[in-house]
Amino acid sequence: MFEKKKGVDIVQEIGGIHSAKQALQVFEKTMTPEHLERIRAVTNPEVALKIANAIVMCSPDTIYVHTGSEADRAFVKELALKKGEEKKLPMEGHTIHFDLKEEQGRIIDRTFYIKNPGERISSLALSKERQEALSDIREKMTGIMKGHTMIIGFYMRGPIGAPVSNPALEITSSAYVSHSAELLYRNAYSVFDAEVDRLKHFYTNIHSEGLNRPEDLPNARVYMDRSHWTTYSMNCTYAGNTLLLKKGNHRFSVDKAVYENRGFELSEHMFITGMEGRGGRVTWFTGAAPSGCGKTTTAMAGDFFVGDDLAQMWIAEDGTIRSVNPECGIFGIVEDVNWEGDPKLMACLRNPGTEVIWSNVLIDENGVPQWTGNGEPVPEKGYNFQGPWHKGMVDDQGKPVPMSHPNARCTLMSSALDNYSEAAEDPKGVITRVITYSGRDSDTMPPVWVARDPSHGVVIGACIVSAATATEVGATGVRRAPWANAPFTPGSLGDYMAAQFAFFENPRIARDRQPILAGLNYFLTHEARGGSSKALLGEKRDVKVWLSWLERRAHKEVDAIETPMGLIPKFTDLARLFKEKIDKAYTEDLYVKQFSLYIDNILARIDLQKTAYGKEADVPRRFFDVLEEQRRGLLALKEAYGAVVTPDQAAAFSKGPSA
Repeated sequence: MFEKKKGVDIVQEIGGIHSAKQALQVFEKTMTPEHLERIRAVTNPEVALKIANAIVMCSPDTIYVHTGSEADRAFVKELALKKGEEKKLPMEGHTIHFDLKEEQGRIIDRTFYIKNPGERISSLALSKERQEALSDIREKMTGIMKGHTMIIGFYMRGPIGAPVSNPALEITSSAYVSHSAELLYRNAYSVFDAEVDRLKHFYTNIHSEGLNRPEDLPNARVYMDRSHWTTYSMNCTYAGNTLLLKKGNHRFSVDKAVYENRGFELSEHMFITGMEGRGGRVTWFTGAAPSGCGKTTTAMAGDFFVGDDLAQMWIAEDGTIRSVNPECGIFGIVEDVNWEGDPKLMACLRNPGTEVIWSNVLIDENGVPQWTGNGEPVPEKGYNFQGPWHKGMVDDQGKPVPMSHPNARCTLMSSALDNYSEAAEDPKGVITRVITYSGRDSDTMPPVWVARDPSHGVVIGACIVSAATATEVGATGVRRAPWANAPFTPGSLGDYMAAQFAFFENPRIARDRQPILAGLNYFLTHEARGGSSKALLGEKRDVKVWLSWLERRAHKEVDAIETPMGLIPKFTDLARLFKEKIDKAYTEDLYVKQFSLYIDNILARIDLQKTAYGKEADVPRRFFDVLEEQRRGLLALKEAYGAVVTPDQAAAFSKGPSA
């Protein structure tokens, strides 16, 4: 069983500072009078100990305490330019950062949970025993900041005052990481003590890029100490490995939801967006998808944007499910972002007025960022993370070299978006009525379907299957992606699933505010539905229609066809919404291709899930019961109509023999 504060606190073991008095002595010895005055304003003794021990362990030349002031922000930006971590671009406020060509995603093979004896860790993750991790961190992080400036930042993951927000320290020698934190999180220096006192916890993140050389990457590591809510990152720069306020601290928040507040709180890999419905109402959505599988696109399709990657959710006193975004910015993949599918984001990226950190895109001869799928003319040449690039370039094997990496990113503040909602900073959160789950599924599930009840909704999340994306170094093939959160789930999947059932089946949720749980799939291909092309069976802009149908379904304004897998839309409703929302004709032929059930494919996915979860410990029996219920229903449909069942056949079957 997971236990907090079990085993030695590694940074304290290495640093050797155990009292507030000793911490103050470290500050007095290492800080200028200006920064000593700043750190003295943070009076929580546990916070002081973490910072002091990080200083002793890392041995920086100088220390900068970041208060969030404009002067401090300007200092960090200038330091990033001076160190060469970023370079100015011609458009005001735009810079480019390049990670090493060998580090273009999360280093999953060098990312570990620190494990105590007898503690159960997710079967999909790597771990190291505490003593082994201590030795490795001592070896690799002792003195790692010599020659560097340590930047200490104080942030809130979530709106100040929200019940599920999380205070966090970001301690880094990378000005790029600190600059990114200022765009993505709320600098809370002035209220950090008060928020730690209110919430009774904080997270700590300690990072250094070291010498930032390719030869150091074998020694790159990311460690997450669940017991002491501290992350360690070394010899790497990609934000997914270094900006540990993001996925590192998300893991701790998952633990908090699963083991400390089970049934009342969730920490999810989800967007938050609002759809405007009839009479001007706003219906709020959260939705999970693996990185690179459409979360940002879906969030942007909403009329009111709150977030595109993470969500903290809880059951409020009034029986509603509320959601807040731990972040206040976007670290978004840009491949295939274009004016047709993402006009609001493109307006920020292509027009003056928005501060943007680009990473791993192509910079053309005019200093303009370019990327694959932007819908614009391909430049003749430029430079990217690999060096000089030109149109028609091929690698040693004769394969075309794309102008940008598939995991190339843009970092900007959410408030720059035209559809940004001020509800994003409301500590009461947004009332959440629709929750979606999706992945890169080319051949099985329809574009949208709704779970019959909360238990079936939990199963949709548990059964996400997705093609691997470029967000993880070395990942290939089609893989299970439970809740799109498995890479960030420290404990067992059985524990996580039990927390999902406990949350969505909690009797405290008001019956008239019970959200609908649904599946989304944008990646069906013509080939999978009888054609010869691998092209998608639909367009990016169709997303708005799927969300609009779910919005109306949440308010019981559209009917649906019942199938063993859940409820699917009727053609007439979709045809009307396609015309109304995106002014597009929607044919019945396309509807039948998209929403027919390919029974054998679905049965194979069910068998895959039953086998995989059958190897996990403590998976709730309810999960297997739901899968078996779906399997029986699908076999009955197949017996009646064959291996491919059209929506009309499914509708007739659900009405029974008298239909």
